[in-house]
Amino acid sequence: MSISRRQAAAALSALPLAVAAAPAAAAAGGRSGRPERSPGTVHIAGDSTAADKYASAAPETGWGMALPFLLRKGIAVANHAVNGRSSKSFIDEGRLAAVLGVIRPGDLLLIQFGHNDEKSADPTRYTEPWSTYQDCLRQYVKGARDAGARPVLLTSVERRKFDAAGDAVATHGDYPAAMRALAAAERVPLLDIQAASLALWQRLGAEGTEPYFHWLLPGESPNYPDGVSDNTHFHPPGAIAVARLVARSLRDERVLAPGDTRRLDEEIPASWLSWLDD
Repeated sequence: MSISRRQAAAALSALPLAVAAAPAAAAAGGRSGRPERSPGTVHIAGDSTAADKYASAAPETGWGMALPFLLRKGIAVANHAVNGRSSKSFIDEGRLAAVLGVIRPGDLLLIQFGHNDEKSADPTRYTEPWSTYQDCLRQYVKGARDAGARPVLLTSVERRKFDAAGDAVATHGDYPAAMRALAAAERVPLLDIQAASLALWQRLGAEGTEPYFHWLLPGESPNYPDGVSDNTHFHPPGAIAVARLVARSLRDERVLAPGDTRRLDEEIPASWLSWLDD
């Protein structure tokens, strides 16, 4: 059963204020309880904003490439995110089943989809936020729990878009609200990366955010001889910044203990990141 806007509002209003602001479950290691034991592996199911990138795409960078540097040694990151996938196509291609085949009790499954769910012209990827999107996300949640792992929902990181007044503009429509409602109803920890990234882009401003995103002048990179102007994907500074938002939220929502994160306020050199061989 899908959750309507009215049901979502009712569910959120019934929660204590602190929980309504960031829904999480004690049983799932959320804000209302202590963290469970540290995970052996943090799995990422998501799209191109999180995915590992090949050398031929550099300097395009997914935030999942930077996350290991923000988690303590001993916590592995398995990045299953793939370019162009939605919550639906990731399932239909058998990718969720593959993740659930390797996930282990106590692991975390970070679930961030939305960018490609919005593509209404593509029936292989499109989901409607208050019905099929929630239905798909519920499969990730159930699958992780059935495997003894802990699901964590992440609203989609925001694109780089500013209005004429210089204010950062939200671009994901109802998808973040639909995920927040599902997290509240299913009592799943929620990392509100959409809100956190929008606030970060606002602080940095239109010019300040450009180095974070996939912008290159003609001739600046042999991989992009004609240049590129991409307000969705990241260069290393952006990927590191978003990974930092994820790690800090994992700590603040008590999904992870404070000792499970590191370098939250330290510089991470871009040279630490590595791209896959083509």
